[in-house]
Amino acid sequence: MYDERLTVPRSWWLLPVALGLTLGLIMIRFDAVAALVALVIGLVAGAAALSSYGSARIRVVQGSLVAGQARIPAEALGTAHVLNPAETVAWRTVKADPRAFMLLRSYVPTALRVEVTDPADPTPYVYLSTRSPQKLADALAEARRVGRTK
Repeated sequence: MYDERLTVPRSWWLLPVALGLTLGLIMIRFDAVAALVALVIGLVAGAAALSSYGSARIRVVQGSLVAGQARIPAEALGTAHVLNPAETVAWRTVKADPRAFMLLRSYVPTALRVEVTDPADPTPYVYLSTRSPQKLADALAEARRVGRTK
């Protein structure tokens, strides 16, 4: 129903290049082989870190919200609030509740806040950085509707 990967911006891929070049320049003092090895290690390590950070996914499948490592049944979720960029910053900083589940990426300007209605769950809400908050809210509403008709 909904699937989004929170990939990093393209410009961030210059960071592994900068890391590799920096390590290479540091190691050139010893010899050219060490500099080349450091360059490759810096590139690979930086690219692996960025790829891992940008691999977070948000999905609505089989009546559940899957966000990162969390899997939450749609029936346990309440009202979804689409957040504009200003509200997104407020809910990830001054309005944030430390008990909330948050899958946030600072480079995504919008988010969705979904109330958790399960009385057994101490989590007050789920905060999800998403590039398409309205589509995600619609997918969650559809998953709850389908779950009620079963």
